[in-house]
Amino acid sequence: MEEPTEGASLVSGPDGKKRRVSYFYEPTIGDYYYGQGHPMKPHRIRMAHNLIVHYGLHRRMEVNRPFPAGPSDIRRFHTDEYVEFLASVSPESSGDPSFSRHLKRFNVGEDCPVFDGLFGFCQASAGGSIGAAVKLNRGDADIAVNWAGGLHHAKKSEASGFCYVNDIVLGILELLKVHRRVLYVDIDVHHGDGVEEAFYTTDRVMTVSFHKFGDFFPGTGHIKDVGAGQGKFYALNVPLNDGLDDESFRGLFRPIIQKVMEVYQPDAVVLQCGADSLSGDRLGCFNLSVKGHADCLRFLRSFNVPLMVLGGGGYTIRNVARCWCYETAVAVGVEPDNKLPYNEYYEYFGPDYTLHVEPCNMENLNAHKDMEKIRNTLLEQLSGLIHAPSVPFQTTPATTQVPEEPEEDMERRPKPRIWNGEDYESDHDEDDKPPHMANFDDHMMRQVHTFGLIESVRGWGFHIIPVPSPNKKLEKKFLHPFLQKKLSIKLFPYPP
Repeated sequence: MEEPTEGASLVSGPDGKKRRVSYFYEPTIGDYYYGQGHPMKPHRIRMAHNLIVHYGLHRRMEVNRPFPAGPSDIRRFHTDEYVEFLASVSPESSGDPSFSRHLKRFNVGEDCPVFDGLFGFCQASAGGSIGAAVKLNRGDADIAVNWAGGLHHAKKSEASGFCYVNDIVLGILELLKVHRRVLYVDIDVHHGDGVEEAFYTTDRVMTVSFHKFGDFFPGTGHIKDVGAGQGKFYALNVPLNDGLDDESFRGLFRPIIQKVMEVYQPDAVVLQCGADSLSGDRLGCFNLSVKGHADCLRFLRSFNVPLMVLGGGGYTIRNVARCWCYETAVAVGVEPDNKLPYNEYYEYFGPDYTLHVEPCNMENLNAHKDMEKIRNTLLEQLSGLIHAPSVPFQTTPATTQVPEEPEEDMERRPKPRIWNGEDYESDHDEDDKPPHMANFDDHMMRQVHTFGLIESVRGWGFHIIPVPSPNKKLEKKFLHPFLQKKLSIKLFPYPP
């Protein structure tokens, strides 16, 4: 690997390039399956992780297995009834007539299907983002990464756009325990509506979303949507059109974020890296390259502020894996070779077998004069803000009980769709349903051989200790209970 030659870097080490990066990954995440033909495939996270490992990036990070978020953690944002529903629903129970009303009430069933292990998937995603926030709060990391997070459409009491639990909101609430102001930046092709809505009336969180706007899910994110009450002007929306390319995006992103950082002066930043803004995405309509997408992370990394990096959308899974692998490399401060190393999913990346893919030849409908107008409008809005609003530190946002309203007729309430329901053809075996946990034993063994030993630590996650060889003496190492049983090793109690 070569060191990067361009892009500013956070001064966290003597060379000005190194970062303490904490990476969260749940080995079973790729076993969850939304269903035949559904465009959301958690398998993409496992593919990204596999590339990260084969590039050797895991050796430059602290690797953690997230502790599953409990119902009480999830209820810090979501309602009791909704969390109870998610924890109890299953493909079998969803067919029960008594459950049908709940499915409509919580918007579950079309874009957001009921699948095996649904709540476990939500717990893993949310646990990674809460754990990432804990790492940043403790000062144990400069950057914390959770590619299973970034599910920005989920609302307080309903699922939306393939998202059930809003891990981003939960992570930000955790950050607010320590940090006075948190900046949220969203580069998914879809508007970050769930996060914006959660913090619409507070100035302790500023939300900035760059997204396709028009006849496009979720239909929100107009440039005039700026927040309300105490949060007025602390929501920024950058509405964009089809064919957005690297040059146009950079020309908006950098000056707007530069101004946001100057005026708002956040204590921590959360970046949602939805990869459906890449060229060639099955549900997206932008034309960004992997490097153009990653330039957002590179730029935010340069501000010397604790940074949480999350996943999000992305439906051409080979490109999602490429993107999140490269952005992990940007986080740790290296430039990986374009030629992909051989890996378990090598055939997905043919015929070029490269990390980077060229944008397609599509028209950029974002006219220069329109982009300039958007930029000037938003910079003017930012100029009117109070510099670094002074918020009483003790006023951590609490989950408030919303007064009950008369129930709407659920049969008539319109619901925007992110997906039209048609099957999406996939490369190779992307749509084949993986037997739940069938390959977990072998996969976990590969984790041991790749990483070393998994040592339990207090807080959110299992710290993975790299060792030169899986045959290294195991004395005084505390393995995850699953591995204890699998390896038939009696270990000393933790701590030694």
